[in-house]
Amino acid sequence: MAVPATKLISKFGLLLIAIYLFFCYFMVEIVAQYIPVGADTAFLGIKQEYIDIPFYLPVFYIHVFTAILALPSGFTQFSRYILKRWPTVHRLNGRVYIISILLLGAPSGFIIGLYANGGLPSRISFCLLGVLWMYFTWQAYAEARKRNIQRHKAFMYRSFALTLSAITLRAWKYVLIAIFHPRPMDVYQLIAWLGWVPNLLIAEYLLTQKRPK
Repeated sequence: MAVPATKLISKFGLLLIAIYLFFCYFMVEIVAQYIPVGADTAFLGIKQEYIDIPFYLPVFYIHVFTAILALPSGFTQFSRYILKRWPTVHRLNGRVYIISILLLGAPSGFIIGLYANGGLPSRISFCLLGVLWMYFTWQAYAEARKRNIQRHKAFMYRSFALTLSAITLRAWKYVLIAIFHPRPMDVYQLIAWLGWVPNLLIAEYLLTQKRPK
């Protein structure tokens, strides 16, 4: 007997949620490496040349721990069930998402992007990511304030696509190393762009599919 399309969509949606939760758990494991806070923990082991810059460590840790707020709060914004059943929760999560990015994640990402591995190509990418992340998130907030729901949704798609770079960047890193075994600096230059540009292109494609034809 054929499975109804709605059930297939529902199962596909559940699969996506399961995959997303797996990667969120993966991110928690990464963030947990930095507890307790140290100057040579995990990734910081190859950033020792910048440790003596007074603001580098605080900004780095702000950026790392922001993922714990931005990823789950942003994901729930796309739940129609939560929006209809618990609109207050939707708005509260939205505020957490906006604040965590505009005040913490995007500014700190831009700053540490200035010191990114991989030289100028990587630094340009991460700084551009920080600017676009802040812009899209601010526009999502501004359109929500103006009750322009369609534009609010469009900018949330773009903003969250960049938020997901915390996951996709690391996924690309493992794929590239496993298949091509490139030099470390080449990896950083590639994932600096692969981590967010495809995400944004996918978001734009999805938005074009939602527009009236």
